[in-house]
Amino acid sequence: MANWNDPNMAASGFGTVGRTDAAVDAGLRSYMLSVYNYMGSGVLLTGIVAMLAYNSGFTASMIGSPLMWVAMLAPLAFVMVLSFGINKLSTTAAQAIFWAYAAVMGLSMSTIFLAFTATSIAQTFFATAAAFLGLSLYGYTTKKDLSGFGTFLIMGVVGILVAMVINMFVQSSALGLAISIIGVLLFAGLTAYDTQKIKSIYFVVRGTDFMGKAVVMGALNLYLDFVNMFTFLLNLLGSRE
Repeated sequence: MANWNDPNMAASGFGTVGRTDAAVDAGLRSYMLSVYNYMGSGVLLTGIVAMLAYNSGFTASMIGSPLMWVAMLAPLAFVMVLSFGINKLSTTAAQAIFWAYAAVMGLSMSTIFLAFTATSIAQTFFATAAAFLGLSLYGYTTKKDLSGFGTFLIMGVVGILVAMVINMFVQSSALGLAISIIGVLLFAGLTAYDTQKIKSIYFVVRGTDFMGKAVVMGALNLYLDFVNMFTFLLNLLGSRE
């Protein structure tokens, strides 16, 4: 069975850069379309849940209550289950967990409506969408092997997480600005990197039972890239209430 976390798949140069048949492979196009459909639908579900939670007053009621911690930590739990348990899950179970994750993320993301103006949220969303499309297209079409950037980008994300924890205590505006700028750059790079990786993994999983789960995992990776790039860009450019 294919293993999404197999280092041979993730760090072997991906294995498809420079292939001449990739552009005309109907199976690859169908596979990538499925990934983008899942990812886009997940973002849409997150947005709908976020707006419903905010407009209903549920978001305001979460602030300061245990539900706030549930909304913040539950998405991480779903990601961990998918990332480390994907080989044991059925395709249907993986899909269900992905949708549940996107919905719970909506509750977590609804708090941005309390901090930023609706106009700046909309503007940042469309700016992120345009950047994501361009970066993902680059990752899909480039002949350059991006696998070498993977370790650097992941280490950068770990560094950002550590810096964010530190800034929770020091409350430095300068550090917060640096985190937002670096965060946007890191997830911009990850968008291109993950797109090429997802494209390459198709040639490993095609014709296997793992292919449906690979679609879900690919969608999850791109979803995380999009949401994080949006969040950091909003912190950088958004107009606060």
